Amino acid sequence: MICALIVGRVEPRLSVLPPSREELAQGKATFMCLAHEGFPSDWSVWLKVSGGGVVGGEQSRSPAVLQKDGHYSWSSSLTLPAQQWREGGVFVTCEASQGSQSPVSRTLSTLQCSQD
Repeated sequence: MICALIVGRVEPRLSVLPPSREELAQGKATFMCLAHEGFPSDWSVWLKVSGGGVVGGEQSRSPAVLQKDGHYSWSSSLTLPAQQWREGGVFVTCEASQGSQSPVSRTLSTLQCSQD
């Protein structure tokens, strides 16, 4: 007899982490998107930037990591020149999508972060 647990789609929880003051002082602004507690493993997670005249950025993504509870986690990072972030009006959005389903997203803006 074969037993299987069938679990449907579980949207990952998203967090967007801003750059540190130390990194901004070095002229870079790296944003991290952490996606966790999702299922199945074929979610795509990435960061998008808009506003403030910003285009693109250097992005990297990690493969899915299976957690002990059977869910998956992912991460993605995006690096911009610090000056673009400091100029304001910039929005960094973490988006997770799976197949043809509607994506889930979370956005961080310069208005939410201290610029000292």
